[in-house]
Amino acid sequence: MTSGAGPLARRSTAAIMLTGKSTQTGFSYLFVLMLIALIGFGLALAGTLWSTDAQRAREADLLFIGEQYRQAIRSYYELDSAQPRLPQSIDELLEDNRRPNIVRHLRRGYRDPLTRGEFETIRAPDTIGILGVYSRSTGKPFKQTGFLPEQQTFSKADSYSEWRFEFIVPVVQPVQVKEPNNPDVKAPQS
Repeated sequence: MTSGAGPLARRSTAAIMLTGKSTQTGFSYLFVLMLIALIGFGLALAGTLWSTDAQRAREADLLFIGEQYRQAIRSYYELDSAQPRLPQSIDELLEDNRRPNIVRHLRRGYRDPLTRGEFETIRAPDTIGILGVYSRSTGKPFKQTGFLPEQQTFSKADSYSEWRFEFIVPVVQPVQVKEPNNPDVKAPQS
């Protein structure tokens, strides 16, 4: 027993299903994809800004720590004005036992904020001690101006390794004793 309405019913049901679907299905998918792309672009931009900000903070730390080492070497050198000398190691800046009471010129041994390793030391030409420190980092500095007077050479640096925190040993001029003009003393004749 079949009814005569069978094939027609199927066709009309199929026609309703086709017309019942939304014609904008692909646009919602494209909108979601575009939204994900925009979020990704925003996150990439934020990551770049965060990376730049972190690099500038490490750069500021390097400037601060380098100056701490320079001041510690100056303090060590000037502690004994009768016999000024440079430290032989960083440990001597941490514990100077040339006096009865231990003197700490440097609060602690700082690590290089850029490489997270030890600083390289700058030795005096005649190896009489340490003159300063510098970073091993070969990165290009962001900061190009606004340095302290002792750091003016940093503005021309192409890498952080050219930022040298060096104590300049004062040059002592020998004292010349002038003899008074004595008319009785004759200059030797040649």
